[in-house]
Amino acid sequence: MSVNLTSTSESLSRCFHIQSGFVESSLLIPPAQDRLGLQQVFQTLNARSCPTSYNFHLHSRRSDGQLEPEEVMQQAIEIGLKGLTITDHHTTQGYNDAQQWLDHWKDNHPEQADSVPQLWTGVEINAQLLNVDVHILGYAFDPKAVCLQPYLQGHTTLGTDAYRAEKVLAAIQNAGGLAVLAHPGRYRCPAPDLIAEAARLGINGVEVYYAYRHTKPWSPTPKITNQMKQLADHYGLLSTCGTDTHGRDLLLRI
Repeated sequence: MSVNLTSTSESLSRCFHIQSGFVESSLLIPPAQDRLGLQQVFQTLNARSCPTSYNFHLHSRRSDGQLEPEEVMQQAIEIGLKGLTITDHHTTQGYNDAQQWLDHWKDNHPEQADSVPQLWTGVEINAQLLNVDVHILGYAFDPKAVCLQPYLQGHTTLGTDAYRAEKVLAAIQNAGGLAVLAHPGRYRCPAPDLIAEAARLGINGVEVYYAYRHTKPWSPTPKITNQMKQLADHYGLLSTCGTDTHGRDLLLRI
């Protein structure tokens, strides 16, 4: 059994963040890149965490969603989310625009600044795992990291060595982030096989809580969710949740 959680010593201190050959104090890491804080949140998630407390899989108009990044943040505040990520496909522009809007909103609402959702960096990247096309979610990484740039150009790296899942995982993790296998029950390969291989390659987590049916209200599909949770626990992986919203309502998948 492989365990991919951060070591105890790293969890307690995280004194240094190594990025692009430089060693930075953890005190300098922006909240959006707080890997340890996000990991601790992931460790608390359950089937009821999404979509009204957390949402770690959603899209804006910067890729294939229908909401502007500022509309995402407005809804997040109205819902009362504690934390979220914008995981647009192969771009972090949605995160950039949302963070800029959120910073401006805090400046104009100082009395509410402490109650707004925590926004982490996020992205969804296509990759090949066991000869199957899959999606890998990246979280809490440095979006300016050189190793990630091939994946942030608005298109996949299909046909290149960078398309291999192990290359994507390495890029996300070398940029200080966490890598998660998105909706493992949606691919043309059994989820147990995909998760086992992803764990072998060093992935950090699995998107366990996911609505494989377009239910309204949004709800994780019980049978598949239970299987994904058992597999994540077996391999010592983090469990995440997200609506995978592409429409105009963060509380729904479409």
